Amino acid sequence: MDATHDPALRSWVESANGHPDFPIQNLPLGVFSPPGGEPRAGVAIGDMVMDLKAAGHDVPVPLNLFLAQGAPARRALRQRVSALLAHGATPRPELLHARRDVTMHLPARIGDYTDFYVGIHHATAVGKLFRPDNPLLPNYKHVPIGYHGRASSVVPSGTVVRRPNGQRPRPEGPSFGPCERLDYELELGFWIGPGNAQGEPIPIGRAADHVAGYCLLNDWSARDIQAWEYQPLGPFLAKSFATTISPWIITPEALEPFRIPQPPRPGGDPRPLPYLWDEADQAGGALDLRLEVLLSTPGLREQGLPPHRVALSHAAHLYFTPAQMVAHHASNGCNLNPGDLMGSGTISGPDAAGYGSLLESTAGGKQPLTLASGETRTFLQDGDEVTLTARAEREGFVPIGFGPCTGRIASAPG
Repeated sequence: MDATHDPALRSWVESANGHPDFPIQNLPLGVFSPPGGEPRAGVAIGDMVMDLKAAGHDVPVPLNLFLAQGAPARRALRQRVSALLAHGATPRPELLHARRDVTMHLPARIGDYTDFYVGIHHATAVGKLFRPDNPLLPNYKHVPIGYHGRASSVVPSGTVVRRPNGQRPRPEGPSFGPCERLDYELELGFWIGPGNAQGEPIPIGRAADHVAGYCLLNDWSARDIQAWEYQPLGPFLAKSFATTISPWIITPEALEPFRIPQPPRPGGDPRPLPYLWDEADQAGGALDLRLEVLLSTPGLREQGLPPHRVALSHAAHLYFTPAQMVAHHASNGCNLNPGDLMGSGTISGPDAAGYGSLLESTAGGKQPLTLASGETRTFLQDGDEVTLTARAEREGFVPIGFGPCTGRIASAPG
């Protein structure tokens, strides 16, 4: 940590001082377009976005080439931007655009997207729905389970998500039509910075150096389509229609004060194999992040009621660290590239208050949620809007957030 983390540091951008997500101690990176302008690199500061190019920092768009430079480039930019925005520096309001007026884009060109399944409480709760006596399969506690997702359908927060069509199981045989069991999944995303050459694994002790930053990730899921198609090869069309992410890259440097030890495994659980074990990663490879899911429905909005909190969870519920996921992904020689995106899998808590999907919260649709508007939900309906949030807090430091990860459901095509 350095002077950029100083809790006494304030900015001449007044909205940054006390901002719940983007105080001067955060300084996340993103790609935005001002009204009528071309995409460019920026930094979120309070309710504003600072144009990096206008400030003299020629960061190429998309951010892949910058992410490839790793921690030294990120730290140097962070220190320069912090000094430029700090209270006492010459105010330069011409560098700023109101966040409400800009259009956010994906921050990097995503060559590949991988989704893991390392939220153990989610895996257990979902497993109980299908295998009450054996919810976790034998490999789960040994290997970070994952699958290769669809990079082309990753979209930034605020993008409308159309309900997918697909084959739905019926007793008399499948039918084709709109998904009837549409769900969200609360996940943490992380971006790859420096990559590795094909055939060259990434050692666990250096895996964290390959993570360029974090975001929120909603892995939208068509549960009825998924139930029909996932056997024997796993997720396909039930997952590939849309994945929503928060558009700001929260850097490892911003999150440095909020690193915590990976929670110890319960007695009797296996120790990770040596290629996944690093003492430093176990001592500080987890993140102290409070995660939340909010649901807004047409009925709630019509009555002027606030969104319904569906879940409050925590990133410490991940069974493997981000570094372990990176090391495992590259352990077979798979080449990771700058701008690749990884999802953690659904991060559920151990009880119903922390369930990160409706599949869990409604026991597979058998126990509907009742909202303040009088509406009920088993799965998402058209017009429903899901928002994920994240907040890092630690005594002695200024809290930071990720900004919202929001998507509203529109009706299926045709």
